[in-house]
This record gives sequence, C-alpha cells and structure tokens, in this order.
Amino acid sequence: MSEQFLTLMADLDEKSQIHMAKWYEVLQKEGFTGAQTPGLPYHISLATYPLEKENEVKEQVIKAASEFAPFELHFSHIGMFAGGKVVFAAPERTQALDELQKACDLFPNPNYPWTPHATLILDEPETISRALPSAVKSFTPFMGTVTRLHLCAFWPTREIVSIELKERR
Repeated sequence: MSEQFLTLMADLDEKSQIHMAKWYEVLQKEGFTGAQTPGLPYHISLATYPLEKENEVKEQVIKAASEFAPFELHFSHIGMFAGGKVVFAAPERTQALDELQKACDLFPNPNYPWTPHATLILDEPETISRALPSAVKSFTPFMGTVTRLHLCAFWPTREIVSIELKERR
C-alpha cells in the first residue's frame, strides 16, 4: 500500500507514555490488541494533510515548534467516536492546545471538526464493545505534558520530522 496522507501529532511526555501504556496492558491481558499503528508514542493528532503538501507542512511544523513551549493537559475522561471503532483518552481543552492546533491546521475541514484525543484502542465495533468495560475500569485521570510535534506519512508509516517544543525563557 502506498502512502495516503500526512498526520501531525503532539507527542506526550514519558510519564504520560508510561501511564497510558498501563491502560493498554490491561486491554492486552484481556486479549484486546487493536489495529492502531504500532510503535507510535501516545499523542494527540492535531491535523491531517494531503501528501503533496509535505514541504509546506514541514516548514509550518518547524515554525510552530519554535513558537510553543511544552504545556500540561488534564486527561479527564474517555470517549468513543461515532461508528464505535475508537476508544480514546480525552484532555480538557486549553488555550495552549487550541492555539497549537490552530497554528498547525493549514487546511481545516469544517465537515470534520477537530476532537483532541489520544487513541487507546482501534478495532472493529464488536471488539471495541467487548473491550470498553476494561478501558473504563482501568482509566484514571492524569496530568500529561505535550512535549514534541511529530509529522508522519501513513501507510506505511514514514517519520518526516520530530521536533521538541521550545522552553520559553
């Protein structure tokens, strides 16, 4: 399969990675693995782009990373998208998160409004409905930190750029 689109992700800090991995371990122990892309850190997807816009998007990502400092988010709840294929942890929206997303979304689509989320498991609705009680039981709210912007092409996964957000002085 050839690459189809670009996605910009706001990666979460190591403490968040550990916290969220524990949720996923509970799901795995109960036999749920999901179809989410393996090897990606837990993140909030900020925007998707057409492949032919790679250079323009890469420039914008580099610019945005230099203008934003790491910031905290409170992951307070879990949710499910329509269609029942994705269970996610959702942060409370903050000004910093909304501003970062707006700075990076070069081609907003009003038909698909942005929903900040970090995918816990992606699978068919029948599997998700069986996994949901485990996801609910293992979920605990936590504070996480967005530390990096990460641009990839999909599928197969190709990393284009990964840049740490800059501490402001």
